[in-house]
Amino acid sequence: MKKYQIIYADPPWRYNFSPSNKSKIEQYYETMSEEDIANLTISQIADKNCVLYLWATSPKLLEALKVMKSWGFEYKTCAIWDKDSIGMGYWFLGQHELLLIGTKGKIAPPKAKFRVSSIYTEKKKGHGIKPDYFRQLIMRSFPDLNKVELFARQEVDGWDCIGNEIDGKDICQALEEM
Repeated sequence: MKKYQIIYADPPWRYNFSPSNKSKIEQYYETMSEEDIANLTISQIADKNCVLYLWATSPKLLEALKVMKSWGFEYKTCAIWDKDSIGMGYWFLGQHELLLIGTKGKIAPPKAKFRVSSIYTEKKKGHGIKPDYFRQLIMRSFPDLNKVELFARQEVDGWDCIGNEIDGKDICQALEEM
């Protein structure tokens, strides 16, 4: 089975507070519970020395940290994607997402020349679509490591991509077949 030193994941977090069907995430894609995400068999594809880049929204920060831990990674830091537009929210109107970084084993951070600001601004292009900037940064920082994107929406050169929008397979099924 192929092992990866870089795992990039944008889980389809389930939200239970939407007041109307119009605002529900499920109108865009199927979601998963925190428990189902946490129970994915990521250990079978993660190398003993691995970096996890895990997307989370502010309301799902604690859940994302629990998922990271359940997948065997230790939280290190995060970056912020400023979407340059205001979205939904109850306490604040969300304008950003968090990219959490965790590691397992021994893996060095990027070389100094690849260390950038922890805040990146790019206008949101559509629901759930992340800026290609982050994939490109990871590729420049770790060009020789095996990379996989989980919950991917499109194929990306240099990455193995798993996502039902690509191959129609459920993430659990795709992981079992790897």
